[in-house]
Amino acid sequence: MGIRSLLVSLTLVVLLVSSSLADSAWNGHLSPGSTRKARFTPYYVPPGAKSYDSSSPLLHYTGTWSESFSSAYVQKSIRSTSEAGAAMTFTFTGTGIEWFGNQDKRHGVAQVFIDGKPIQEVDAFNEASRKQQRIFWVFDLPQGKHTIKIVNTGQKSTVSSGTIVDVDALVVMQGPPANPPTSPSQNLGVASQSLPSYPPLLDLSSKFPVDSQWTLVQNGSTGVHAMQLAVISETHALVVDKVEHNPLTVNGHPAWAALYNLKTHALKPLSMQSNSFCAGGTFLGNGTLVNVGGNPVVEDHTAAADFGDVDGLQAIRIFEPCDSEDVNACSIYENHDRIRMASPRWYNTVLRISDGSAMIIGGSLKGGWINNGTTNNPTIEYFPAKSIHGSNGLPIHLPFLVDTLNSNLFPIAFSLPDGSVFMAANRDAMVYNWQTNTERRLPRIPNGVRVTYPMTGTGLLLPLSPDNDYTPEILLCGGSTIDDTKAGYAISSQDPASSQCSRIVLTDAGIAAGWQVEQMPQARTMPDAVLLPTGEVLIVNGAGSGISGYGNVVDQVGASNADNPVFSPVLYSPSGPPGQRFSSAGMPTSNIPRLYHSVATLTPNGDIMVAGSNPNLDRSELKYGTEYRVEWLGPAYMKKERPQVLSGLPKKLAFGKAAQMKIRLPAASLQSANIKVALMDLGYVTHAVHANSRLVYLKSSLSSDKATLTITGPPNGNIYPPGPGFIYVIVDGVPSVGTKVLIGDGQGPAVDEGAQQNVLKQTSVDQYEKSKGHPQEDASE
Repeated sequence: MGIRSLLVSLTLVVLLVSSSLADSAWNGHLSPGSTRKARFTPYYVPPGAKSYDSSSPLLHYTGTWSESFSSAYVQKSIRSTSEAGAAMTFTFTGTGIEWFGNQDKRHGVAQVFIDGKPIQEVDAFNEASRKQQRIFWVFDLPQGKHTIKIVNTGQKSTVSSGTIVDVDALVVMQGPPANPPTSPSQNLGVASQSLPSYPPLLDLSSKFPVDSQWTLVQNGSTGVHAMQLAVISETHALVVDKVEHNPLTVNGHPAWAALYNLKTHALKPLSMQSNSFCAGGTFLGNGTLVNVGGNPVVEDHTAAADFGDVDGLQAIRIFEPCDSEDVNACSIYENHDRIRMASPRWYNTVLRISDGSAMIIGGSLKGGWINNGTTNNPTIEYFPAKSIHGSNGLPIHLPFLVDTLNSNLFPIAFSLPDGSVFMAANRDAMVYNWQTNTERRLPRIPNGVRVTYPMTGTGLLLPLSPDNDYTPEILLCGGSTIDDTKAGYAISSQDPASSQCSRIVLTDAGIAAGWQVEQMPQARTMPDAVLLPTGEVLIVNGAGSGISGYGNVVDQVGASNADNPVFSPVLYSPSGPPGQRFSSAGMPTSNIPRLYHSVATLTPNGDIMVAGSNPNLDRSELKYGTEYRVEWLGPAYMKKERPQVLSGLPKKLAFGKAAQMKIRLPAASLQSANIKVALMDLGYVTHAVHANSRLVYLKSSLSSDKATLTITGPPNGNIYPPGPGFIYVIVDGVPSVGTKVLIGDGQGPAVDEGAQQNVLKQTSVDQYEKSKGHPQEDASE
């Protein structure tokens, strides 16, 4: 039975939830006002921004405008006009501006000008009557003086009964203080302070060709902050955030999920029922994506720290395959009466395993910061639920997740080629055989480096190849040596990050040899490691000091627990000789800090999408504020003639089965070509965790006329867990554009109805009730 059948056929078990007061699910930093409930409308003034009411003398009106008064309006007043050509003009200094007003059946179309140039026609018509709606927004203006002009066009949609245009308020993004890129010597200094026993870090730029220039382009806005990111098709990525005042709206309130068009940069907001704050995710064997963890929220009234009760962390959200360029019909399904986890989880890792199901690993029973014995959830469970090891769908205890307290949230995990699972948490690692429920502990990560939240590093399973019988090797980079038993007041945003990368081969001989250590050119905490089709690894994002989170340590910058952003990416070549694997040659430097809650992923096009950064409880415009701008890193191969997959690649590729596709080689490679075929899972990325990222090289052969390439699917689900992936053909180090394919038989993972029923029977439906209280605000924050 597949996931869709599960949704339809399960007998529903709904247990009543007590109406008495419940403990808050949030035990972390609270800022003034963060627990005060208000209407969850798009109107919001972030810290560092400034609001101007419609009655401000700085707003200049021409034509006929009327003023109305109501408590439903910002500052209880609004200006409106139905006259064609009537306009409002406002000059401001900053980097962006938002226009708020009403929407209903009588509203018409306005033209928005910025600095005299027409930017967008906006239709304020809506079937529902809504107040304090964001009508227009732009966040990527150069710092300086700008003028916005809003003109009533006198036009309307065919269903509108009027041409009203109104102005309730304008909110100006004044722009954070400038953050010039930190020089490499400053970051190297941070690293050497942290790890004085390590050898000097090397400048290897002269060892790499000077023509290997990468590009960096800023283009697009995510609309919702990109806390979580997954490429779902050849044209779109799913962006998921927590509940906060994002500029993109859905159903009259701020959205916290969206589909991002990788080609046009257009956005489609998605409606979510519960708060996906610090959730994890993965694709299943049939291509369905699950988003796991979070808290219920009321859509019309909420607060920044209003994350409901403990049961709310049991959410499982379903996003069925959506491969069309037209995503209007794509949506997220969520019904906690029918589908939920057996236990609360925050900061959990979600991994697709060899049978195409999801393993849900660890996490915290409550939201907060560093884990502890009270909040720890040292278990795994599965979706769909499994009746395994006597669990009957309920969580299975893992001693490893007890032994790795405190810094053990968002464990680093990968499905290995023998079907077992690698896990790293804090300073430790193990191989877990989920079929026998046994742990094999690995040597401790060297030099006291911690690699999981909040001492966040990143990790990858290095490329798997039939040439060495798919021998697995793990790479862990960055993190911190800070003592995870320290209180926040004993930790500083200036405490140095780690520059360490550690590798271990997961064979008996490799485990006996232990971790092999090398150094990145710059220390980083919260880095992202992105596999490229060429087998190289891009390391990007992160900070040179501090740790993950916000509002916890001393010397906070804004609210950030980290400082000294690392602005330049570095390329790592796993097959290069030790000491010569890192290169910054040809790498561009960004001017956008990418700290806590940043993401990066390979795209089907072959470039790298970089987004996010938000070390804040709610949207902020202070230093290290909420970042919506998207950057695109283009490897040097993007500028070369690329091989093309013309036809023949099936939508579904079975294990061990051959398929033929027509290709076109670059002209320079027609005589002699080195061809590889990479099957890649681009992963579900959040909090520097790339748990499902995977590269498997496939067996292939080229026809004598060099026009037909025969490939063979991976041997089994151990080598590549059944589910979606992208095929890249690499010719002489230059990859084609990726083509999406479903690996396996296309069926969903097996559903054990008895185990699923037991989960529903043994747990309660999470329901938000206004009677449930909140902790008193801490006025000292």
